[in-house]
Amino acid sequence: MSRLIVVSNRVAPIQEARPAAGGLAIGVLDALKETGGVWFGWSGETVSEPSAPVIEKQGNVTYATVGLTKRDYDQYYRGFSNTTLWPTFHYRNDLSRYDRQEYAGYQRVNAIFAKQLKELLRPDDIIWVHDYHLLPFARDLRELGVQNPIGFFLHIPFPVPEVLRTIPPHEELVKAMCSYDVIGFQTEADRQSFVDYIERGQHGTSSEDGIVHAYNRFLKVGAYPIGIYPDAIAKAAEQFTDRKPVKSLRDGMRGRKLIMSVDRLDYSKGLVERFQAFERLLQNAPGWHGRVSLVQIAPPTRADVQTYQRIRQTLEGEAGRINGRFAQLDWTPIQYLNRKYERNLLMALFRQSQVGYVTPLRDGMNLVAKEYVASQDPADPGVLVLSQFAGAAEQLPGALVVNPFDLSQMAEALERALSMPLAERQARHADMMKPMRENNLSVWRDTFLDDLRNVATATSVTAKAVKLADVTASS
Repeated sequence: MSRLIVVSNRVAPIQEARPAAGGLAIGVLDALKETGGVWFGWSGETVSEPSAPVIEKQGNVTYATVGLTKRDYDQYYRGFSNTTLWPTFHYRNDLSRYDRQEYAGYQRVNAIFAKQLKELLRPDDIIWVHDYHLLPFARDLRELGVQNPIGFFLHIPFPVPEVLRTIPPHEELVKAMCSYDVIGFQTEADRQSFVDYIERGQHGTSSEDGIVHAYNRFLKVGAYPIGIYPDAIAKAAEQFTDRKPVKSLRDGMRGRKLIMSVDRLDYSKGLVERFQAFERLLQNAPGWHGRVSLVQIAPPTRADVQTYQRIRQTLEGEAGRINGRFAQLDWTPIQYLNRKYERNLLMALFRQSQVGYVTPLRDGMNLVAKEYVASQDPADPGVLVLSQFAGAAEQLPGALVVNPFDLSQMAEALERALSMPLAERQARHADMMKPMRENNLSVWRDTFLDDLRNVATATSVTAKAVKLADVTASS
């Protein structure tokens, strides 16, 4: 069987005895363990100069990690990836900044990664590349002569053409993406944005079966919504309910209702708007004073990027202002925790809450929404309040879907969720668990890899046909 080669910006080797940190790691590791293969990417460390990958092996999985120089980190990672691509792909052009040197660094690091990976490849390997840091990676491999099937999955949104074109080298990026054999997006809307760019810009055509012909190449483009393992999460949520932090939270609530929210500290998550909508609930419905608290867990991320420093300061200020306005001697409306918690513990915290509050301004999928639903007690489940701009909104029919730019609508949804009768909560929960089980993480992984392997088979058949034709012609 062909090896699977997974390429991502970061590689986090996971000890067998420890739970994986997130859905992507779980899905990738499962696939690698089934077929054997390599996980290649940045180690997370900065080095004085580029060097050969560090190779570690666990079972039949090989981890190949490389360091980044300070210059590469600043230009490729902090620069073009996270101050140009990330904000633009999340429709925050106002926060996007383009710098030619940073773009050159982005291209340089992709090219270096491609050269380092090429030395590890075998002719029948299947290559699966992940996320926005590596848009041109397949082009760089092709330029080195790599003919293996290469697939790409984008975990974040893909913007409409008018937004994408605000990035000066937009066409160069899309043309490079067309060097992949399969491109996967989280939602049909994201897939359509990519196809619209190709067709409206007269760069190529697409067919109903998802085949795009652009820049003299054929590739398959599809929506592959990422899932979770809902039953495993439900089990973990139940098992961890007796842990000390969970007990402390439960005891501290003293019978009050709990609204639970967990996000990375990022401007795309709509955290400030979320706090302000909760404030509006307290303002418009004073009967909830002293009876409900919002717990927001927001681990810091990209702390060396100035935009993220500002969002942290703003959020801390809003939490203090709202608490100062409404707090009582025995009640703090918002508990804002700027720290990380272990994933299984978070699932148990979700299980204690009556409302899951997931309202990003824009998100590719948002697995927290799915994890919240899966962690609930089916006999007495909480209610999910979910942004219409999260990819998960298409897959969770039982959620209360809101526009995160409408504070009044969010406040009304919170009040409805807090007051919802048990029978309706149970029905909504069941309506969401069914599709999550049918489209779990394995389905996402296997559907994408099946399409990529079909490309490999088609490529092999075509190559044999061409070779046979050449032999026939010469004889």
